[in-house]
Amino acid sequence: MVETDDKRPSPEALLKLAQAEEVEAGQGKLNIFLGYAAGVGKTYAMLEMARQRRQSGADVVVGYVESHGRAETDALLAGLEIIPKAAIVYQGVSLPELDLDAVLARKPQIALVDELAHSNPPGSRHEKRWQDVLEILNGGIDVYTTVNIQHFESLNDVVAQLTGVVVRETVPDLLLDRAAELRLVDITPDDLLQRLQEGKVYVPEQATKAMEKFFQAGNLIALRELSMRHAATRVDDQMRAYQESRALPGPRSVAERLLVCISGSPFSERLLRITRRLANEMKAPWYAVYVEPPGSDKFARENRDRIWRDLRLAENMGAQVASITATSVAEALVDYAQRHNITKMVVGKPAKSRWRELLRPPIVDQVIRRSGQIDVFVVSIRPLENRPRELSGPRPKIPWSGHLGALGLVLGASLFCVLIRPFFSPTNMVMIYLLAVVVAAIRLGRAPAILTAFLGVLAFDWFFVPPAFTFEVANSEYLLTFAALFVVGVVISTLVARGRERAEAMWLRELQTASLYHLSRDLAMAADTFAIIKAVQRNLTESLNGEPLFFQPIGEQLEFVDSGEGPTPDLKEQAVAAWAFRNQQSAGRGTDTLGSAAFLYLPLKGSASLMGVLGVKLAKDDDYTSQQHRLLLDAFAGQTAMALERVHLTQQAGQAQILATRENLERALLNSISHDLRTPLSSITGILTSLREPGNGLSPEGRNELLATACSEAARLNRFVGNLLDMTRIEAGGVKLKLEPCDLQDLVGCALAHLESRLAGRPVNVEVPADLPLVLLDLVLMNQVLINLLENSVKFSPVGSAIDLAVRIDRSALLIEIGDHGQGLPEPELKKIFDKFYMVPRPEGGGGTGLGLSICKGIVEAHGGTIRAENRDGGGLRIIVRLPLKLAPEEGESHGQ
Repeated sequence: MVETDDKRPSPEALLKLAQAEEVEAGQGKLNIFLGYAAGVGKTYAMLEMARQRRQSGADVVVGYVESHGRAETDALLAGLEIIPKAAIVYQGVSLPELDLDAVLARKPQIALVDELAHSNPPGSRHEKRWQDVLEILNGGIDVYTTVNIQHFESLNDVVAQLTGVVVRETVPDLLLDRAAELRLVDITPDDLLQRLQEGKVYVPEQATKAMEKFFQAGNLIALRELSMRHAATRVDDQMRAYQESRALPGPRSVAERLLVCISGSPFSERLLRITRRLANEMKAPWYAVYVEPPGSDKFARENRDRIWRDLRLAENMGAQVASITATSVAEALVDYAQRHNITKMVVGKPAKSRWRELLRPPIVDQVIRRSGQIDVFVVSIRPLENRPRELSGPRPKIPWSGHLGALGLVLGASLFCVLIRPFFSPTNMVMIYLLAVVVAAIRLGRAPAILTAFLGVLAFDWFFVPPAFTFEVANSEYLLTFAALFVVGVVISTLVARGRERAEAMWLRELQTASLYHLSRDLAMAADTFAIIKAVQRNLTESLNGEPLFFQPIGEQLEFVDSGEGPTPDLKEQAVAAWAFRNQQSAGRGTDTLGSAAFLYLPLKGSASLMGVLGVKLAKDDDYTSQQHRLLLDAFAGQTAMALERVHLTQQAGQAQILATRENLERALLNSISHDLRTPLSSITGILTSLREPGNGLSPEGRNELLATACSEAARLNRFVGNLLDMTRIEAGGVKLKLEPCDLQDLVGCALAHLESRLAGRPVNVEVPADLPLVLLDLVLMNQVLINLLENSVKFSPVGSAIDLAVRIDRSALLIEIGDHGQGLPEPELKKIFDKFYMVPRPEGGGGTGLGLSICKGIVEAHGGTIRAENRDGGGLRIIVRLPLKLAPEEGESHGQ
């Protein structure tokens, strides 16, 4: 047995490579020129590379490059095509910015965009320039850009700790992950400081300030090391990917998964950045989870901006974000981690005092006890000393109304106790104060209830414990009463408040569930696009008090769908919707893209394609950043997309069924035509061949008989071709009636004469009253109708049986009835016989085209009449033609007299 060394890539590696190629298909490549500080030469290196690419034949344009007056930079810009900058006016000042639309319209091969971390002024499409770069990449354009290492989001706190400077303009790490190539631009810190002193980085005044704060040798050395480490990590990632794709021997990364919990705390950003760096070092995916316990709705409302910012920050750094609701935060985290195969969890070190930890164990301890095989990383969350104070968030407002209500309840309870004092002992009055605590917990909340318990103890001591109107206690047993009153009051207030908060949370969840249920039910019953739009519009209005807009792709354009209700978007709103559709991202109000729009636009993503865009205008601006509203809107958008896709697929299935039916009919037609054409042609060809052969020995009678047969077959062929032509004209609407006065006896006679040979040996019972007036008909077409009906009776009745033909006037209608004495038809077949290509098997076998009765139906309906079939009582089939009675002018006058 020969052993072979299988060096094929693993299926996982091939799948990863295929997924990466699928994501990159149709998108531009990002090249980042990375430095550790301003002045290292990033822009210079980018322009040099761009000129080399231009000389090799690439289409290169300058989207935005700021030379800062440097002569060497201006020299490199010379000869390159420069897109004119857009002027954006902000506070009366015109600011030159990247003209994103001009770059996309120009569609070069490579676009140069300097200063990736730049913040755009208000009024721009995006808040950040890196978002402009993403849109350019999505347009299939390669981008060269520059950025310093301190601007990446995951390193923000590390840079602040190293340098003491908090960087405000940050770039998400997903851009670093997406970069096709990372070029490190490096000079020594001494050379950089020398350039700074020579005025090659900043003007002299700015250079002096920079050297005093940021541009210090220690800071530059630390930042340089940081940039080199990241560049080396990037090279290591590329090497691992190369080895995996080619099954080369080497170290392999372990399948790790990280999870971090965020809570709206001021320190959540630090936890997110630390987890991102750990995930980057471990080459592992990571998750960010927000656990919302029941009763935290008030906290969420007060901190929704911070929570929403943390969730978006996690997404920008490459995390998978989830939001769950659970009573126990620790239990929910561990359960989520086990369901998603998490191997390591990152939690913050508790900052509570020791006695508070004894009363309520920290979440960290609970997570560690429940973690099992999951490793738990505990991170210090103490803020840096130079961290801005605003990170701690605004101080919560004191609910003075609740505290005043607590004071009022205590005063009311005390007054009531004064009234009942002659009848009850002081110890029994404690229950009145406990009742006040319960009322405060239900109506005012937990903090006012605890205050009510405390004030109740003081009031009870002041008014009812001897000596009265002092806080002295003559009997020490009342101290136990005070403690019991306060403790029981606190416990009752906590339990009641927690129950109320849980009830509120359950009510909100029930409301959301009911909203999705009603939407799903309405969408399931919607049969077309218009019904889906009506259902979504109704449910959005009822659930979120929102005004919806709908856009659907028609061809290559996105068109507004007017439902007859609601607002009509202007050109600006339509442009925002088109951007959301084109980039398959949310845009408009509440987002970083075109946030000045009046509506929030959500792309409707189906499983196979984009079905349109849903625009929503909510009642309050805070609702756009509310996590509950956004989750519900995302669910609405997903349900709507699936419903639209279902209708689209149903329509496609119907069209496919129609095409299949048409193909079957065409196949049946070809088979029938080939048979009915070949039979008479074969007979005619055989007869002519026999007559043409010399010395055939045919007598004159034999020759005449053969010629008569040939003529009969030719006439049959002519009728068949005529039926096909008539059917084609009827379907195309080309039948034009030539109405003329018609004698019904002549009409019947012409049809019988035409079929004289076919009717030989059959009695025909004709009932045509002699006093029938002249009627307006197309004589030629109605003659064809009678011929086809008579031929049908001959085909489907026994040889020698009679055929009945009757013409009469029934009030304002002309009736023509043709009956035979055959077997008749089953009831389901009576309506089908007038369908095109439908054929009923003949008793003696054989077939036809199935066009005769269909032609009759078309001609009769062209006259404004009807045709139907019914079985006769004595056996056989009767076909009844009913036409509107149109008398000839002369007959109409005499009939009226």
